[in-house]
Amino acid sequence: MTDTSSLLAPTLAERTRAILGRRNLILVGLMGAGKSVIGRLVAQQLGLPFIDTDTEIERVSRMTISELFTAYGETEFRALETRVVKRILRSGPKVVSTGGGAFINDKTRRQIERGGISIWLHADLEVLWERVNKRDHRPLLKTENPKQTLEKLMQDRYPVYARADITINSRDVRKEVICAEVLEAVITHLTDNRKSHG
Repeated sequence: MTDTSSLLAPTLAERTRAILGRRNLILVGLMGAGKSVIGRLVAQQLGLPFIDTDTEIERVSRMTISELFTAYGETEFRALETRVVKRILRSGPKVVSTGGGAFINDKTRRQIERGGISIWLHADLEVLWERVNKRDHRPLLKTENPKQTLEKLMQDRYPVYARADITINSRDVRKEVICAEVLEAVITHLTDNRKSHG
């Protein structure tokens, strides 16, 4: 005789989807942390739309991120990013991947804090470097010593990323493992929130 109770138990994705309600999940972290890859997989698991804010910025401006940086500078780019993030997070639920600097910008971070649950994909230097040094489209890494630049970005940004609601260790394991950890962490975070708010 087989035990049918395990067959009827809701899956991790179903449990996450049920507790999430209309909230957005917003992935933050440095370039190479896996925000787009993990975000896409989480969205797929939950049956939710996935939006990459960098892709959306490129779509609305009809320019690449590198072109925007070159033409308008970082300040103008961040202002555009804040507007795009605000619009995206107006409704939910969806899974959103943000650019590396989004959560660092005070105005954008406030939109993210209001707009859903922030999840920091935390990765160490070697993991990030291994992932980003193969491609040269990162405007912030167009320096004489890109690895040193990346390390400096980590030192500057990690204390701010640490303010995210949830932290997940992004490392070299199958993306499905990280995805499951994200779903588990969302359930734990929201369950703890319910308890603390009575």
